Amino acid sequence: MSLPSASRCAEVHSPNKRRMTDSERDHVQRIKSMPCACCTTPGPSEAHEIEQGKWFLSIPLCPTCHRGNGGMHGTKVHLRVRKVTELSMLNETYRMLVP
Repeated sequence: MSLPSASRCAEVHSPNKRRMTDSERDHVQRIKSMPCACCTTPGPSEAHEIEQGKWFLSIPLCPTCHRGNGGMHGTKVHLRVRKVTELSMLNETYRMLVP
């Protein structure tokens, strides 16, 4: 199965979601530059919102861990195998962001 590229996903905007502010956009760009919080694949990554529209609660995920069959929007087997949760990955994301 082939996943759409991250740049293609960035073009999609839900009509139910408000546009990002400049500070949210800057934050998401930092998130996307980070390695995957699940499998540590080097960036660029995709920004996964833990809650839709809450951009500061985003975690970096590679396309496979984000949109793949075993990823966050699939069966989540990648997360179970690595024994991580959205909150543990968010914690690791903050740890890497704050010096």
